[in-house]
Amino acid sequence: MTATATALPDTVRLGFGRLLRSEWIKLRSIRSTVWCYAILVVVTIALATALGSALAPGGPVTQDGANGTVVTINTASVSLTALVVAVLGVLIITGEYGTGQVRSTFTADPRRTGVILAKAAVLAVTTFVVSAVSIWIGVAISAALQAGKGVRADLADPSVFMPILGASVYVTLLALLAYGIGLLVRSSAGGIAITLGILLVLPIVLSLFASVLQAQWLMDVFRFLPDQAGTQLYAYSAGDAVQQDGVVLNGWGGFAVLAAEVVVVGALALTVARRRDV
Repeated sequence: MTATATALPDTVRLGFGRLLRSEWIKLRSIRSTVWCYAILVVVTIALATALGSALAPGGPVTQDGANGTVVTINTASVSLTALVVAVLGVLIITGEYGTGQVRSTFTADPRRTGVILAKAAVLAVTTFVVSAVSIWIGVAISAALQAGKGVRADLADPSVFMPILGASVYVTLLALLAYGIGLLVRSSAGGIAITLGILLVLPIVLSLFASVLQAQWLMDVFRFLPDQAGTQLYAYSAGDAVQQDGVVLNGWGGFAVLAAEVVVVGALALTVARRRDV
């Protein structure tokens, strides 16, 4: 019997599609993922339902007021769910470093770029879909409850659906930012501490110093922080907007700033990850 060597066909290789399927299996197999997304869904729908039931107009409501009320009700949970997805974004990568599974992952994809981008893509799509579905369920419930009280929002108005859509974009970008930070530090505790520090502590510190020193430039820097820029994505734009001093970001400006921060952190993390041994 003669043994002959045959080359594997080009189709038998670890392409990006296979990497996506692999990362999807990992994501839905991790217990922390299920819990984080479950918390996101419950908090989003429960808070929208509670506020939609509790809030009642004190008198006649204009169309602008009705639209603003519905947006406020359904974006009230974002400040909480953003922290949940930030923790998830860190854990999705640092968990592999903690268990040592990352060695097998990088062995399967020695260049590492494909698997890192695939993990980011799966995280982004899943987070956006879960957030969007949860928020729109909350919109349907709260809008019906408010309509019974005479507050009828125009859900087709761009001033309503754009902030609601922007809320899901915001939490998705925050998840990716946290993912980049986790990839940089490779530590769950360190990654979560840094991410929550940027989202919770840094804004307070900068705001305090800006107030004490009466420094407008510090307030301008404050508005470029991830959470401050990101809040513009789901802020309701009223017709009588208050004039502000210094740098003012609208929804698109906030999106551009936050997206740029995600890209910069992600590019740095990818570069460092490719140069490390593991």
